[in-house]
Amino acid sequence: MKTIQLNLEHKQYKICIKNGLFSEINHHIQTTSQMKRIVVITDKNLYRLYGKALQKTLEKMSCFVVQIVIEPGEKSKHFSNLEVLYKSLLTLEITRFDLIIAFGGGVVGDFAGFLAATYLRGIKLIHIPTSLLSMVDSSIGGKVAVNIDEGKNLVGIFHHPEIVLIDPQLLRTLPQKEFISGMAEVIKYGCIYDENLFNEILKLQSHDGVFNAIESIIFRCCQIKSEVVAKDERDYGQRMVLNFGHTIGHALEKAFNYEGFTHGEAIAIGMYQITKISENKGITKQGTSEKIKEILIKFNLPTQTDVGVNGSLKEIMKNDKKRFGDSINFIFLRCIGQTVIRSVKISELGNYSI
Repeated sequence: MKTIQLNLEHKQYKICIKNGLFSEINHHIQTTSQMKRIVVITDKNLYRLYGKALQKTLEKMSCFVVQIVIEPGEKSKHFSNLEVLYKSLLTLEITRFDLIIAFGGGVVGDFAGFLAATYLRGIKLIHIPTSLLSMVDSSIGGKVAVNIDEGKNLVGIFHHPEIVLIDPQLLRTLPQKEFISGMAEVIKYGCIYDENLFNEILKLQSHDGVFNAIESIIFRCCQIKSEVVAKDERDYGQRMVLNFGHTIGHALEKAFNYEGFTHGEAIAIGMYQITKISENKGITKQGTSEKIKEILIKFNLPTQTDVGVNGSLKEIMKNDKKRFGDSINFIFLRCIGQTVIRSVKISELGNYSI
């Protein structure tokens, strides 16, 4: 088993990566005499595939186990959906000494994490990510958030898990479209931090080739995320680089009502388009956007949208969480593996949109 220790000022936890880990998760969850109940938050697709096996494994811990099943998709992660779950936890008599497990992808992790952070002012959380995106990114670092009508992840908090348990074999049942979406986040890590990772991914010749290397790919991405978070837990400095491509990407998701693109597809467009812009402005080494375009196309990820959205994107981008006063911090590449953060005036956003 590969293990990464994330050490923060007020919290330490492990990220464990192992093929087949799902069948032994009960051995990696620490219990106390006061922990009587475990609540699993998952979605309908995952419950159908893994619900019975997960229930059987967790019941070996001699706790009452209940699974709350939500609809798959970004729309489930809306603030308005929280109240019914708070009431469910109260009905189940969940206390501050009990446990919530997020078993799912980014939507489940965010929603369950926010629920755990805010119910009774916070109860323990464990992430068992099931999508490539959540394995390499959203399950690590403590960010949990929900959406409101005005945009994505605008209501959130930091709430770190007790442990992150990653079984790459769970990706065997992940739809191909979602696997490709997760590859956008993997490519992002190469773009912002590790040119060698970027080049190694570019050399992979097929889906099978990627899957054969997936455990080491996940491990490297988790290493990078942990290193960045350990230096800037609260996202006021270096951690912002993890949002490369996300200002445009999140705006695209919102512009298409979370139905036009997967998260990874939107981020792919954002990474390529912002790099074309920064090349034209002399920030980024010429040819970098073409390298990004090559690797995105290799993994069937888009680089542009055929629908004109410039005006609406500019308005949505005004609400980006990297906004400070009348400016937004944009993440640009100097070249593959190196970033720079620049402040852009709200009045100039039209020059950084697509």
